[in-house]
Amino acid sequence: MHTTDLKFMPEFYDRYIKLVDNRSEITQELKDSANIFESSLGDLIENASYRYKPEKWTPKEMLQHIIDTERILSYRALAISRGETQKIISFDENLYAQNSRANNRSIDSLLLEFKLVRQGTSALFESFDADILHFTGICSNIKISVGALGFVVIGHTIHHLNVLKERYFEKQSNY
Repeated sequence: MHTTDLKFMPEFYDRYIKLVDNRSEITQELKDSANIFESSLGDLIENASYRYKPEKWTPKEMLQHIIDTERILSYRALAISRGETQKIISFDENLYAQNSRANNRSIDSLLLEFKLVRQGTSALFESFDADILHFTGICSNIKISVGALGFVVIGHTIHHLNVLKERYFEKQSNY
């Protein structure tokens, strides 16, 4: 599935989906975006507890947010793919970040968790056939397809990598 094949691309999520390369298949994009993300973060974070404003997340909290969100979106894709008819509730990303204790973890442990979660997400989407990618359900009161959720996972990661580069990495170094 390509982003151009999406029939249910909710406006709320289009800011993420639009960041994804239209030429690639979803499973390849999951792998490619993980590789780009991991290689970009490698040694760039000198101070993973830096906040560019007091109320903003640290890079560690942002990485945990990416991991948590990917887990939730993958669950949503799984539930819809299996025919779930119940509305799937939203989550409070700030509450999750507040309770994540990400700043007590090493950046290496967070990067390993990201890698493992992405491997699971990739395996899940590889198990879906073309029909399943078009199945739809209601998540956070928004109708969305399994395929769109996959592209949201990818775009969400790209979005936060861009934020890290713009607001954290440039403030800490001369990259």
